[in-house]
Amino acid sequence: MRRLIVRRLLQTVPMLFFVSLVCFALVKAAPGDPVLSFVTPNMHADDIERVRHNLGLDQPAYVQYVKWLKEGLSGNFGYSLVNHQPVLGQIVDRLPATAGLVGAAIALAVLLAIPLGLLAGANRNKWVDKLVNLLAYIGISVPLFWLAILFVYLFAIRLHWLPSLGMHTIGKNGALDVIKHGILPCAVLAIGFLSVYVRYIRSSTISQLKEDYVQIQYAFGSAKRTVLFRHVLKHVLLPVITLLGMSLGDLVTGAIVTETVFSWPGIGSLGMTAVRGFDYPVILGITLLSSVMLIVGNLLADMLYGFADPRIKLTR
Repeated sequence: MRRLIVRRLLQTVPMLFFVSLVCFALVKAAPGDPVLSFVTPNMHADDIERVRHNLGLDQPAYVQYVKWLKEGLSGNFGYSLVNHQPVLGQIVDRLPATAGLVGAAIALAVLLAIPLGLLAGANRNKWVDKLVNLLAYIGISVPLFWLAILFVYLFAIRLHWLPSLGMHTIGKNGALDVIKHGILPCAVLAIGFLSVYVRYIRSSTISQLKEDYVQIQYAFGSAKRTVLFRHVLKHVLLPVITLLGMSLGDLVTGAIVTETVFSWPGIGSLGMTAVRGFDYPVILGITLLSSVMLIVGNLLADMLYGFADPRIKLTR
């Protein structure tokens, strides 16, 4: 296992380099000029070029990339072109809000997906399975931004049950107020995750029920519920571990649209502001951080495989 971890860590170096190169190239190829945010109607052309020179945007693209990469390796991702604040500081300040929101949504989705997926797989082609599949397909097909707007209209505007915007009520800073503001965005994200998780767990349950050990347990007189939750569940957790590892990157950028709709002060809304303002350093910082989290998530998933299934550890 230690050798596996070292090998995977070494593989992340060229992967991160490639990701940073592609992200930088896409940002540079995007339309728009960040210098325009500093231009006033009466500004002279020489002053505009001076601003461009001060920002380092008059240098060739490869020089800008090497300079940005060198600073990034030392933990300095530059300063925002909009508010002139350190990029890393802004991301760290907003990370708890996004991590708490997306983490709660993932946890809620997993807790609901496991029993629903097992129930659907154990009752294949019955009305329970068809109902779960229908709801899962609807959750996958419906855009999250439309679902978020629907929730705001229904629960905030029509019923007045929950607040629609922000993370705090003005003058209130309690944990209960934060939870109340986070119910709607958390529910929207949870529906998106739940729809995907249920499909994977259902498929894995169906395949596991065909294995010999299940038939042996039935031959010994074990109840269906016991077979599902004591034996099949252990093997069903393997794809769940994969999904959780892939979802770790969503802790950074998984709520961009949802945070924008609900005005949640997380990294998603920061990224949307950066895109609208052509704030290249912030865009690159968020993209690189999400890539690192995704790679770390896959590494953690490989490590958890060995604990969930000893056969994988012996094979490796």
